[in-house]
Amino acid sequence: MNNHIKRPAIFLDRDGTLIEEVNFLSRVEDLRLYPFTLPALESLKRAGYLLIVVTNQSGIGRGIYDEDAMHAIHNAMQSELDNIIDAFYFCPHLPCDGCACRKPGLGMIEAACRDFPIDIGRSWMVGDKNIDIELGLNAGTSTILVRTGYGTQHQALLQDNPDFIARDFGEAHEQILLSAEVVL
Repeated sequence: MNNHIKRPAIFLDRDGTLIEEVNFLSRVEDLRLYPFTLPALESLKRAGYLLIVVTNQSGIGRGIYDEDAMHAIHNAMQSELDNIIDAFYFCPHLPCDGCACRKPGLGMIEAACRDFPIDIGRSWMVGDKNIDIELGLNAGTSTILVRTGYGTQHQALLQDNPDFIARDFGEAHEQILLSAEVVL
């Protein structure tokens, strides 16, 4: 058990939430951060949140790209974001593999909770798909669906109700800051 004071985390989907959706993003040159991503992350970091990316990357399991290509994208993101992300967790498996780490399974969040002293009850899951909302609900976090990426499509198909629906991550971060006072 970690003896550090527990902090809330923002669990973030990657594609369509922090960066523009590119089907099976495999090349750094195709990486496009949304303009609101860095200011929103900086604001949440100042408020005391851990920033943790949780991303399904079945392109690895499909043989479209390898882990090195994905890590290159994460390294490029960190470079453009001044190393503000605390950790990246990914699932390389196919939807049919039945693994515990693929969203909405809890594997990535459980790994983050082993690695960091996280107060899950004051944490948030932000993403553009129903599986992101399901993951947050499964983990016991608050949830926000963003309309960027696949968000507009998934809003019509939601099986679970998120706590909020936001235009984008910029608006989502404002809602997080309004909804919960962070105490370190």
